[in-house]
Amino acid sequence: MGQPQISSLSSEQNPKKEFKYRIEDNWWKKFNIWKNVSKEEFLDWRWQYTHLINSPWKLFEAFPWLSEEEKKEVVEVSKIYPLLISPYYLSLIDPNDKLDPIKMQCIPSKEELLDVASTEDPLAEESDEVVPNLVHRYPDRALYITTNFCATYCRFCTRKRILGKATVTGVSSLQKIVDYLKQNKQVHDIVISGGDPLTLPNKDLEKILSELSAIDSIDTLRLGSRVPVTLPMKLFDEELLELLEKYSDLLWLNTHFNHPNEITEVSYLAIKNVLKLGIPVNNQTVLLKGVNDDVEVMRKLMLSLIKIKVRPYYLFHCDPTRGIRHFRTTIWKGLEIMEGLRGHISGLAVPTYVVDAPGGGGKIPIMPNYIISMSEDRIVLRNFEGSIVSYDPTGKASTKEENQKFEGIISLLKGDFDKIDSLDSERIKRREKRSRY
Repeated sequence: MGQPQISSLSSEQNPKKEFKYRIEDNWWKKFNIWKNVSKEEFLDWRWQYTHLINSPWKLFEAFPWLSEEEKKEVVEVSKIYPLLISPYYLSLIDPNDKLDPIKMQCIPSKEELLDVASTEDPLAEESDEVVPNLVHRYPDRALYITTNFCATYCRFCTRKRILGKATVTGVSSLQKIVDYLKQNKQVHDIVISGGDPLTLPNKDLEKILSELSAIDSIDTLRLGSRVPVTLPMKLFDEELLELLEKYSDLLWLNTHFNHPNEITEVSYLAIKNVLKLGIPVNNQTVLLKGVNDDVEVMRKLMLSLIKIKVRPYYLFHCDPTRGIRHFRTTIWKGLEIMEGLRGHISGLAVPTYVVDAPGGGGKIPIMPNYIISMSEDRIVLRNFEGSIVSYDPTGKASTKEENQKFEGIISLLKGDFDKIDSLDSERIKRREKRSRY
């Protein structure tokens, strides 16, 4: 394969007027601590690494807009649940918005300490660990936890229990994992996760990809990474891109945008670099109270993802992990959002809403109930507008007669009528308007 063509903010092929998700020039300089940092420095992932915000006092210096009460909370929470934020991700916060959706995702709050009833490992990953760092739950898939390090520690992380604790080094258990996979040939798909595997040293990531790709029964390697969101400039690195291109025939990237404000020119160009390698990109959004539990916000996010060629894959109901209860919505809120997506935006932009069952039960898809009633030869369905239709699943001709009396749903089940249109349907109103001309 040839040298990958790398997109970056300095690229002449990406004029500002072409991009719909602009962040203002030198946006990070509104943070006084970085006012003398050049664009070249700020967009260098190495500079980001050496300036990670890993203590309350570094946070207070970089983000002085926190109240005294908030500062006390940060200090207390970080004793239990570590703090880590990339300068880039912190720079996306609007300091004037106390409920900024990015702030809520990365800055500790006292709510984390109030949740003591939830479980540290609700998905029972440790119970399904067959060899160190390899979780085998589904028949044909396995999860490889390669590290417990990320560029930013999300406050709602499912694996909150391992962040900042004794270092997880997935490479050290690689040989045992390879041996297990060679003996269990029904496993064809490996999710390479963490932490964040794209924060691994390139030599470690290459070793992992090389060893796994050499196993004949492995067809797919999925990288689970939030780097495109929290440290997108890592995907401007030529060495990393060349490494990913080497294994692109097997690779998919599953990333993790949760709010439209996370989609910037920088993240767009990072995604573009991955797509140029022939690696498909999916998105797994977590439904988070106060962040994205709103139909309009979710519509904007999903449509924005499609615009940058990222496929909305899952909408996860927030897991019952200890320390994150304040982020959890009701299932009814998730269904309300799915009702507001299906039929109202392109099917390409509609994710599958899933609950990851506690105890290791796996992902269970949840949908609004579009089936109203069924008989042996008839099914009554509801569409996105609220219109109700009678459908013959057997393929037989309709038996309805124009002079038959309408008796509600029973008439649809009997096949006497085909549908009941919603009075609020814009589609029907357009048809009526057209018929008048």
